This record gives sequence, C-alpha cells and structure tokens, in this order.
Amino acid sequence: MDTTPEVSVVIPTRNRPHLVLRAVRSALAQTVHDIEVVVVVDGPDEDTPKALAELGDPRVRVVPLAERGGAPNARNVGAQHARAPFTALLDDDDEWLAGKLAVQLGMARAARVPLPIVATRLINRTPRAAYVMPRRLPRPGEHLSEYFTVRRGLFHGEGFIQTSTILAPTALLRAVPFTVGLRRQQELDWTLRAIRQDGAALVIAEQPLVVWHTDEDRERISLELPWESQLAWLRGSRELFTPRAYAAFTLSVISSMAAATHRPAVLRELLHEARTHGRPGAIDYLTTLQIWLVPPRVRRAVRDRVLSRRRDD
Repeated sequence: MDTTPEVSVVIPTRNRPHLVLRAVRSALAQTVHDIEVVVVVDGPDEDTPKALAELGDPRVRVVPLAERGGAPNARNVGAQHARAPFTALLDDDDEWLAGKLAVQLGMARAARVPLPIVATRLINRTPRAAYVMPRRLPRPGEHLSEYFTVRRGLFHGEGFIQTSTILAPTALLRAVPFTVGLRRQQELDWTLRAIRQDGAALVIAEQPLVVWHTDEDRERISLELPWESQLAWLRGSRELFTPRAYAAFTLSVISSMAAATHRPAVLRELLHEARTHGRPGAIDYLTTLQIWLVPPRVRRAVRDRVLSRRRDD
C-alpha cells in the first residue's frame, strides 16, 4: 500500500486466532475502506499469522513480537507502526458495527480541538443479557474522572469507556502511551492522562457501535482481581481524580476486587484510603457494603437484570 490510509486499526492478540479473525473481519467490513489493520502478535504464536494470511487482504499487517509484553505494550507498538493520522483500537475478542469508523471520523473532523479523542457507546453482551454502555454521555463541565467513576446506583455506574471504542490521533497515542504492566483500567488510565494534553478533548458518539463480548468463562485480564496493584496505581495517579472520584473508585472498583479476600483489615484499609484522600458519599458506603456482603455472581445477575430492564423500558 503506497497511499496513507485514513485510519490505522491496532489489534493486540496472542493465541486466539478464532477470536482475532472475528475482530479483523469487523474492521475490514467498515464502510470506511481506506484503512490498515495492524495486528500485534504479543509473543510466540504460529497459528495467528497463518490464520490472518488466509484472509488474503493486503490491508492486514502482522507485527510479531519476540516476547510477551502485555496488551498495553502491544498497543504502543501498534501505534508506532500506524501510518494513518488516526488510530482506532480494537481488542481481539470484540467487534465493530460497520459504521463505527465513519461516525468517529465525522465527529473527529467536526471537533473544535486539534486532538479529538472519539469514543462510542457499546453493546455489552454477557452470557445472561445484553445492554448499552455507558448509560449516558458526559454532562457539560463534568470532570471526566467523576463521569467514569461516581455511581448513582448500587450495581452499576453511568459513565464508561472501553478500549475498543477509542479512536484518537496517532500522534497523541504516541505522545501518551498506554501504561505497560497495568493489568486493569488501562483505558481509564490512558484517557485521563491523554485529556490533560493541550488541545485534547473527549467526545462520545451517541450510537452503540461496538460489541463487547464479556464471556465470564473465558480467560481475560478484566476478570483478574489484582486489587493491591490497582490500589498502588490509584495512589500514584491521584492527580487524575477529583476527591469525589477518588473515593468512588476506591470503594467500588478496588473494593470489588478486594472483597474476595474476605479480610476485614483490607476493607478497613480501603475505607481509610477513601476518607483520607477522597470525599466519599453515602452511595459509596452502600456500594462497598453490598460488594462485601453479596456474592459476585448474584451481583452480576442483578446488575444485568436491572440494566436489561431499563434498556427495554
């Protein structure tokens, strides 16, 4: 390919050829045809390059890595290889609806900032239900850390961002790389750091244009519970959050990871952290209480039922 594509699509993967093929096909099926798909194979994996070669599409490029470095590192490598002015991120177990890139490019070109980050809503498809996230878009003047973390209900938040929804200037992804070694909240960390750059701003498309397959029986990083490392990351990223958001994140996200320990000392540590460095509200305390008292499977079932009902209403 001699011409510069409109969008580079970066997909990190390893040892999941059947899944990455679905993701790649959804990228190739976009109504924006002038794209390249950069698949970064994160470590030794013979099957994935072979499966991708069988597609026979010159827009697909495979970047193999000699050693496994994790999804954040693979995304960073992909951004370095991207040739387009905009790069869209896609996880290997997700897929896009056909008009996603067209909508995002239109919003990016209409944005009144030099570094527009364009996300979309998504369809969260679980084994029990399917519903649209985020439930609402940011309000004018709302601090994004509060939009992403502060809850209005016990079983869910209203704001959300997920990697496969993000399109951003390639230059911005290179200037603000993903944090290598961070196992969860990778897109939240990146977005809150990226919007601090001069000229950067986040806009979110109203339409759900990504299908997020949250198969809880499949191995995925988002189901691991590294609460101690997440708390260390939060403490080191305090400047990204308002006090209200800091407390909400501590008592919802990190608390949900730590509850599996069943250790009162851990709960006390999180409550102390939230009160010392944040400004918790009543909903945060109630959220923590139900997280520690209600089994995870029951919480997920109730959450899915509530959100599905609201989607149907």
